[in-house]
Amino acid sequence: MRRHTVAITGIGAVTPIGGGAEGLWQGVLRGRSAVRALTRFDPTPFRSHLAAEIADFDPADYLEPRRARRLDRYAQLAVAASLQAVRDAGLDGTPCWREGAAVYLGSALGGVAFAEEQHQRYLRHGPRGVSPALALAVFGGAAPSNVAIELGLCGPSLSNANSCAAGAVAIGEAFRLVRDGQAPLALAGGVEAPLAPLTFGSFALIKAMSTCNDEPARASRPFDRARDGFVMGEGAAVLVLEELGRARARGARVYALLRGYGTTSDAHHMLAPLPDGRQAARAIRLALDDAALGPDEVEYVNAHASATPIGDRAEAAALHRALGPHGARVPVSGTKGLYGHPLGASPAIEAAICALAIQRGFLPGTANLSTPDPELRLNLLPPAGLPCPPRVVLTTAFGFGGINATLVLTQP
Repeated sequence: MRRHTVAITGIGAVTPIGGGAEGLWQGVLRGRSAVRALTRFDPTPFRSHLAAEIADFDPADYLEPRRARRLDRYAQLAVAASLQAVRDAGLDGTPCWREGAAVYLGSALGGVAFAEEQHQRYLRHGPRGVSPALALAVFGGAAPSNVAIELGLCGPSLSNANSCAAGAVAIGEAFRLVRDGQAPLALAGGVEAPLAPLTFGSFALIKAMSTCNDEPARASRPFDRARDGFVMGEGAAVLVLEELGRARARGARVYALLRGYGTTSDAHHMLAPLPDGRQAARAIRLALDDAALGPDEVEYVNAHASATPIGDRAEAAALHRALGPHGARVPVSGTKGLYGHPLGASPAIEAAICALAIQRGFLPGTANLSTPDPELRLNLLPPAGLPCPPRVVLTTAFGFGGINATLVLTQP
């Protein structure tokens, strides 16, 4: 089978640090955390009171008002990021691409937060208080379905719920689809809108989230010796994946090439990763093999870096195991200190950041890194980042249940 080269030609993003490709990148360069005391509801019953909320999102900027009201926040974010990506790729005025175009989106929780809200309405007002949209909003496939409807995309539509790796899995599977010639183009990414009391509280109950409530902006500290858990966020990022020859023929800008994808399962524990990182390392090696690249060719790693003590430790072990001696030399950073951890959307946001890092020639820093954990033995980038045009970039994602996924991006 002939394999096509896959280009990233469009980026859409709705995040706590900025919207669109440019807004996201400027948020990375500013290096200011969007983590604040949670305002969506009262978090005082829980250990953690913090979140990274999107303060300025108005669905009416993207959708006709009546349609916007019929969608929950999960679907609204998905449609908004997808419309941005299509516009950024220069596709919005050309309808001929839509017939075979795919849309693959990942989300850990889909419309669960909206369902939680509707359950409260049911308890207060009975069945008459519940939105008729509930049945059409709660399932994970609501986001890609609404994107397909909004844009008229008639190719494959797929959602996955692979926890915090969902966005990377969606991008990786869409990459395979385009690479193998089964679709000329795909919208792929991740979406998450999890900020509701029970949903938020479930993560607080298992003590996965930071309790640094007195210093919100410093609460998410990837790879720092004082890290104490992740900070929940919300957001969406969608990439336009396109066969390179087709992209060049229409004069499209190419941010980067998507070259490799690997995924494995720890088959170990629902919450804790394998301490030695061997299956996460295998996902990295599979992605590099898929890209026909060696470990020493990696020039930057944008790590999952959730800032949980055991998660960062297992990821460091995986990088050393997969990259060998190069694992201690290659520049590594984690960017969740800026926008928190929007669960299944995180890997898509980070894939977008990697594509921009390649295009802009700059390695993002590790937000809130004050005292690097010496046990990790990683070459961690400081918060300010580093001007450097990386040719080969690795981005990792790990989710509950031991799901591991890795993407490899390169210069065009």
